Amino acid sequence: MRRLTMLLAGTICGALVGAVTALLLAPYSGQELRDRMELRARQIQGEVREAYETRRAQLEAELEALRAPRTPG
Repeated sequence: MRRLTMLLAGTICGALVGAVTALLLAPYSGQELRDRMELRARQIQGEVREAYETRRAQLEAELEALRAPRTPG
């Protein structure tokens, strides 16, 4: 259990150091970087929402097919 905790702590610390390094070495100004990050986050949010709606429609169709009465034969 201790090994897993240490692995997770190291992973989180590494991710934080990497994120800070990326922000410090980014080729854009702070405001431009924030704007780009916000735009990308909105794009990802739209893609996730679209995938969710598509999958939900598929699952609802499958559920309806399973609920439909079956004909013998």
